[in-house]
Parts: sequence; C-alpha cells; structure tokens
Amino acid sequence: MKISEQSTYIIKISVIQWSFMNGNVVYIVSGLPRSGTSLMMKMLEEGGVAPLTDNIREADVDNPKGYYEFERVKKLPEDTGWLPEAKGKVVKVLAELIKHLPDDHQYKIIFMMRDIDEIISSQKKMMINRGEDPEAVPESEMRELLRTYLKNLKIFVKNHPKMDACYISYNDLMREPELSIEEINEFFNGSLDEGKMRDAVDHKLYRNRY
Repeated sequence: MKISEQSTYIIKISVIQWSFMNGNVVYIVSGLPRSGTSLMMKMLEEGGVAPLTDNIREADVDNPKGYYEFERVKKLPEDTGWLPEAKGKVVKVLAELIKHLPDDHQYKIIFMMRDIDEIISSQKKMMINRGEDPEAVPESEMRELLRTYLKNLKIFVKNHPKMDACYISYNDLMREPELSIEEINEFFNGSLDEGKMRDAVDHKLYRNRY
C-alpha cells in the first residue's frame, strides 16, 4: 500500500470511529437492579463518554456515588422523545425496559451481570433501608425468576437487528478490572481512557459478596 493510500485508509477509519462516538449510536448501560450499572456509568463517564442524566435521584447509602439515572427512561415505551438527545452519549436503562426501545435507533449495550445471590442480598438490604419487606418473595423463587428473565432477555437482544451487547461480569470487574476494562474499550473502538476508568473502580463499595 502506498503512503497516500495509507493516509486515506487512516482518515477513513478515523471518520468511522468519530461517527461511532458522535451521533449514530445510543449507548446503553443495563442490568438487573444492584448489578453494578451505576458503577459502569461512572466508569464510562471517566473514560470519556458523556452520560445522559438529570440528577433527580440523588446519591444515598445504597449508591453513595450516585445513580446516574434519567427519569424519562422510566416512561418507556410511551416517551421516546429523549432518544435523539441520547445519541453519542450513554444512558442507563433498566433491563426490563430494554424491550421497549424503538427500532429506529442503533444501540450498543453494556449489560452488567452479577452473581444472582449477591444481587438478591443487595436488593434485600436496599429494601430494608427503604422500610420494605425483604422476604416478600422467597429467595428460591426470586433466584429462578431472575435466571429465567436474564436468559430470555439475552435471546431478545441477540435477535434484535439494532442491538449489539457486551456482557460484563461485575464480579470479574471487581477481581481483575483491567481485563474487563480492555473488553469494554474494545467495544467502544478503543476510544476510552482505560486509566481513568480503572481509577473509578471503588472496591470499598463491593459490600455484598459470596
């Protein structure tokens, strides 16, 4: 390949990467409640992706570094008018709402996975903090419901023509952040600051583990 051809090739790749990060894709962080979605939002923000948030839900004892939520997301499927604003940014969408995203956008999803027993334990502690009954649903029933739900959701995302997903284990992220961060950065075409993402991982907040 001639030098001029190499330059043209590099320019084309740069344009593709710029387009990838600036307007053609809606980036999503999703997962079950208490699976590490807020941490991932923080990491991506530090890595260089602007989050779409409204700061209505403030930080508390369960999420001392903030929830990174955008309230209008919770009104899916009725309210989709915010999606153009989300292009090129990252927004948190609960797993149960993924299926309500309209087909007229392209989505790249970082889906947080976590040990089911840890999720249940964390959810129970949150319920106690809110004055709710943590034993409203038996653990065995909840465990089976969550596993079945995740299995069906993965099938839905895999078969969706406008969705591309990267599944990240919260447990692996806590054990070996570098490996997970490399995988995430590859998903973002190598455009993230891995060092700043690593600094955003706070092991002190990994409080419910087995």
